[in-house]
Formats: sequence, structure tokens, C-alpha cells
Amino acid sequence: MKNGSESDDRERVAKACRILGKLDLTKAATGHVSQRGADGRILIRARGPDELGVRYTTANEVIAVDINGKKLDGPDGLVPPQEVFIHTAVYRKRPEVKAVIHIHPPKVVIFTITNVPLQPIFGAYDPSGLNLILDGIPTYGRSITITDDQLGAEFMQAMGDKRVCLMKGHGITTAGATLEEATVTAIKVNELAEMHYHSYVVGKPEVISDEDIAHFKAKVFRKDKGPSVHLNPTWRYYATLVGE
Repeated sequence: MKNGSESDDRERVAKACRILGKLDLTKAATGHVSQRGADGRILIRARGPDELGVRYTTANEVIAVDINGKKLDGPDGLVPPQEVFIHTAVYRKRPEVKAVIHIHPPKVVIFTITNVPLQPIFGAYDPSGLNLILDGIPTYGRSITITDDQLGAEFMQAMGDKRVCLMKGHGITTAGATLEEATVTAIKVNELAEMHYHSYVVGKPEVISDEDIAHFKAKVFRKDKGPSVHLNPTWRYYATLVGE
């Protein structure tokens, strides 16, 4: 460990992994969470023969890499994930981003392979989910792993300045000013997909009215784009839900 503060950050990255894993938002060992430190070092869940999988990630499985994805420290049996280039691409283009998550929620992947868009089908049920929809959720159209800087830059052309980007036949990537924000965003995207999925089972979902959308834009959503006052309680809720 570099110092006490970084030690705490490694545990927080591991905790985010465990939350997402225990909510079944990614499968087996796949998926990774990272956080950028003030010194530019990136703490990221590692892969390799000594890992336990996302759901059981410990702080010892969180290693440090540089902006090029090169390992700076960590056990010999752990290496950066092959898609570390998703994280480095986001950090290069988005200086405001401090955390990145890449996971494979099955319900979300279903929508990327059927080309069925996520739409504003609810309002007061979950305004933060509606806000994600209205802000725009792009899709990266290639169903490949992002294994180098060139593919990372290509992916960022799709993601742009959005908080989330779907990846066709693959998964999602979320970005946030904090680890909590990126984690909750990933959970919210999955909830959007779950609600859409079950709506299509029952019938044909309808989008809410333009009048109601205008109401949320004018009266509910923050104009400064700052973090929601509900962010930390929501993080604590999901952490408690899965026993963290």
C-alpha cells in the first residue's frame, strides 16, 4: 500500500466490486472498477490466477496502474484487466471523471443485441433513472473487447461526455465524479433495463408525456449537474442490502 489514504481507496474500489457482484450485475470474474487518485495513479480491480472474482474482491486484488495501463504495484499473481484501456481512455478524455466501472448486466445486454432503445417510460417512480434517459445513453456499436489505446479512443467517440455508454453484445461502462456516483449509475442503468424488460413481457410500454418530461426538466433536475443529494444514501442502501 502506498499510504493510509490509498489503502482506504483500494478497499472502496473492492467494496464497489462486491456490491455490483452481489447484485448480479456482472458474471463470474468479469468486470472491473477503477478510481483515479490525485497523483494520477489509477486503482483498478486486477485479473489473474490469484483473483476471487468481482463478487468477492478484496483490497489486495486492487492494483495501481498508470495512465497507459501499466502495472505499478500489486501481487505477482495479478495483472491489469485486458480492458484497462476502457478506463485509461475515459480518464484521458474526461479530467472531471474520478471513477470508471465496466460490467456486463445481462438484462442491459439483451437490449443492446435487440436494438430496442431504453426510453422514458416512467417519471416519479425513479426521477434519477429518467434523468439518465433524458441526458442520453449512447451505444458503442462493436461487440469486441477494448484491448488497446486505439480501440479505447474509438469507444470514447461513442461515449463522449455521457455518464454511461452501452456496449453492443457486451455490457456497459459508467463514469462518475466519485466512485459512489459511477456505481449507483451502473445500478440505475440495470434497473432501467429491468423495468423495460418486464414492461415488454406485459405489453407495449408507453413513454411518459412531453408535459411530464418538461415538468421534471424544470422542477426536479438540478441545473448545475452536481451530485444528487440522494447519492450517498442510495450507495449506503445498496451496500447494506448486500451486507457491506
